[in-house]
Amino acid sequence: MRIAMVSEHASPLAALGEVDCGGQNLHVAELSSALAGRGHEVVVHTRRTDPDLPERVDTARGFGVVHVPAGPPGPLAKDKLLPHMGEFADALARDWRQRPPDVVHAHFWMSGLASVLAAADLGAPVVQTFHALGSVKRRHQGRDDTSPAARQRLERLVGRSVSRVAATCSDEVFELIRMGVPRSRISVVPCGVDPRQFSPSGPVADRGRRHRLLAVGRLVPRKGFDIAVEALARLPRTELVIAGGPRPSGLSADAEARRLRRLAQQHGVSDRVTLLGQVSRTDMPALLRSSDVVVCTPWYEPFGIVPLEAMACGVPVVAAAVGGLTDTVVDGVTGRLVPPLDPVELAKVLRPLLEDAAQREAFGAAGCDRARARYAWSRVAADTEQVYQRAGVVPAGTVLEVSS
Repeated sequence: MRIAMVSEHASPLAALGEVDCGGQNLHVAELSSALAGRGHEVVVHTRRTDPDLPERVDTARGFGVVHVPAGPPGPLAKDKLLPHMGEFADALARDWRQRPPDVVHAHFWMSGLASVLAAADLGAPVVQTFHALGSVKRRHQGRDDTSPAARQRLERLVGRSVSRVAATCSDEVFELIRMGVPRSRISVVPCGVDPRQFSPSGPVADRGRRHRLLAVGRLVPRKGFDIAVEALARLPRTELVIAGGPRPSGLSADAEARRLRRLAQQHGVSDRVTLLGQVSRTDMPALLRSSDVVVCTPWYEPFGIVPLEAMACGVPVVAAAVGGLTDTVVDGVTGRLVPPLDPVELAKVLRPLLEDAAQREAFGAAGCDRARARYAWSRVAADTEQVYQRAGVVPAGTVLEVSS
């Protein structure tokens, strides 16, 4: 099967942790690699962000990446990309007329818009993964939401136009139904984890004698690192390590990093809060293994890959009960779920867990089993193939093969 992945702002080649570089980049890279490993020809189409980038890169992981000209060939915030999606769609259409894909899989709403336009005359089904919905973002961010004004209207259009929507969690299904997407055209396909890279065995990053809480993600307010900082004030003999954001040399200029450091100082915990900045994928498993608990306290979270990686490493997770985290973390089995935006309740749950090594070990073992059984990328790729079948790529039950 020839699979055209479309990810307009999130290149699978980008470094994670910086602005607009996060879970979607990883999802597209890992899913593309897993599908290529199952015999499919996969090409990812992403916007050109540097004039010196080659037109196409063939990765060592089995999939290709095409840099599509759309707008200025330089960095541009994703919320500024909508005016360039017509150009993006035209480039896709020219490419696909020469070598039509069997299925188009769009990631994010603007990719969906461009894919629907580009594939209109091809007859190839379009599968949509939103990764995040404008209605949810607006609900939680209000006036701070910088999305284009037309986002929610166009998301509804995309959701109703594509052959099938692959939601990443059950919470998203309810949002899609409210948008008018028929339940019969929605499948749930979660994000995944590589259990070969993320496992309980392997190197462990250096640490001191304090209990260690670890939080990972882009340095943006909605990730809720401030909730963990405030909770830390109620947790003696405990440190909080925050990984993500710009390279360490850029932390002093980062607005969110400065805000978190001020907050730590206000709560008297600045000596127990460490901001690492960007951590490489190679180093992340060792950092996860060094923690007693991984905390995930976002305002909202469409899915959340960090809890999966922690679970695969055998580390318990305490997470806010929002979005996809309620699917991933089984309360009282693989970790704990807590009310969002509540540092007092977070500390109340963390304190006994930090003092009970046996409970942490039990949560970690159960989490590892769950991550391997349900969320390995091989399983996610197989589920994605079934979505393609339901979208009409091939008759159900036919043995699949691929191409770009």
